[in-house]
Amino acid sequence: MRTYIKDYILLTIGALIYAFAIEAFFVPSHIIDGGITGVSMIINKLTSKPLGMFIVAINLPFVILALQKLGKRFVFSTFYAIIIFAIGVTWFGGVFHGQCIIPDLELFLASIFGGLILGSGVGLVIRNGASLDGTEILAIYATKKIPFSVGEIIMFINLFIFTVAGFVYDWQHALYSIVTYFVAYKTMDVVIEGLNESKSVFVITDYSEEIGKDIMEKMDVSVTYIDAEGGYSGAKKRIVYCVISRLQVQKLKEIAKETDPRAFIAIENVYEVEGVRVKKRKI
Repeated sequence: MRTYIKDYILLTIGALIYAFAIEAFFVPSHIIDGGITGVSMIINKLTSKPLGMFIVAINLPFVILALQKLGKRFVFSTFYAIIIFAIGVTWFGGVFHGQCIIPDLELFLASIFGGLILGSGVGLVIRNGASLDGTEILAIYATKKIPFSVGEIIMFINLFIFTVAGFVYDWQHALYSIVTYFVAYKTMDVVIEGLNESKSVFVITDYSEEIGKDIMEKMDVSVTYIDAEGGYSGAKKRIVYCVISRLQVQKLKEIAKETDPRAFIAIENVYEVEGVRVKKRKI
């Protein structure tokens, strides 16, 4: 129950941050977001009807569609986040009345700082198991019919939306919308994956015991030995595996190369680490 309560508190905060970015930066500056929110903003511009109404109405069919593939919990969380977002847009719209939070803010700064705030809100929502945009759900289903990935389909949809925005607003604002989308996308990555990016390291060597011992003693990092077999030679080997921070990468390379200059080292990004680290025994 605590986990559910925490998730929904964070979903609420994320959706409200997103709504704040839209009304405090984007609407006054005539910059749009991608996806369903961007479509809603264009229709709102053409009809002057409430933005929150379009956000819920256009997203609703996609949320229902997600029920078959993504599960009840995701659908309920997504619907909740969208409702909070729509309420937030309506409330913040009444607070700012179409005026930027910072008077006479340049378009470039509005696109950058608005994108940072928007990406933070959306990232927080995604990190807690929901979505604020039906285009992702549409893209998941579309991959079954057309030979493109989810990311490529979303990119095509957004390019179409920004092109339409060029006709509805003007091309300068459409281009700034693309800048905003890029900033928001990168910010979402940071929020979802975290700043403390770790590295998983595989060291393939004939001196696994010595290198593993040195890593544990000199870096205070626990290692795991994985039994393997050489593809060409057929020789039995033990791979040294560990997870370290990115600041420790160079130190580990030096330790491995000191013992075996021919050691093969493979390093991958790790965005989340859970569990208890096994510490070295004290004798």
